[in-house]
Amino acid sequence: MAHLLSVNLGEPEPNPHKTTRSTGIGKRPVEGAVEVRAPGAKHGGLGSGLVGDFIGDGKHHGGDLQAVYAFQREDLDAWQHRLGRELPDGSFGENLTTLGIDANEALVGEVWQVGDHVQLKVTSPRIPCGTFRGWMGERGWARTFTAAGRPGTYCSVLVPGTIRAGDRVEVVSRPDHAVTAALVFRATTTERDLLPQLLAAGDDLEPEIAELARERRQLVLD
Repeated sequence: MAHLLSVNLGEPEPNPHKTTRSTGIGKRPVEGAVEVRAPGAKHGGLGSGLVGDFIGDGKHHGGDLQAVYAFQREDLDAWQHRLGRELPDGSFGENLTTLGIDANEALVGEVWQVGDHVQLKVTSPRIPCGTFRGWMGERGWARTFTAAGRPGTYCSVLVPGTIRAGDRVEVVSRPDHAVTAALVFRATTTERDLLPQLLAAGDDLEPEIAELARERRQLVLD
């Protein structure tokens, strides 16, 4: 059964890798229930979708479309083997460390039921930033992570509530298209010719990504 191995929260820490003074990328598993709610706008909202989770760079992270970040334990295990170092749950700055559900192949607009009440909607992949690169301390990390093409996914909060480690994760709704989080990642990073394909996701696609896809389609048509 697909489920949450852990729910991870980050506290403010100094950030030497960006001009923002603090970061919450150092997320660690917590015990007990964690409240999940829509945080509002990226600029001026509550930041993370999880109460008690800190986001330092509110310009580029957080908000309703990046309320919750999910990454699967299976991929953390693969990275552990590749990097030769232990990667505890939360090591990639994920809020949810999952087991048994492929976040990379989740369709944009897909809805997950987490526990008894919370519903999350898959929105977009995580794009590696300077903080993530510096946090990992691996030479060429952004390039290495991008080449792997398994970024995990952000989710918005459709139905608020509380979640905890051990809660089941079930796909309860799936849109009628083939645009996955991994496809969006490849199209917006290493394979820009794929961008027009993303428009098949319609209104499920983030507005900024949809605009990139339309511009690329127009370029091809011209």
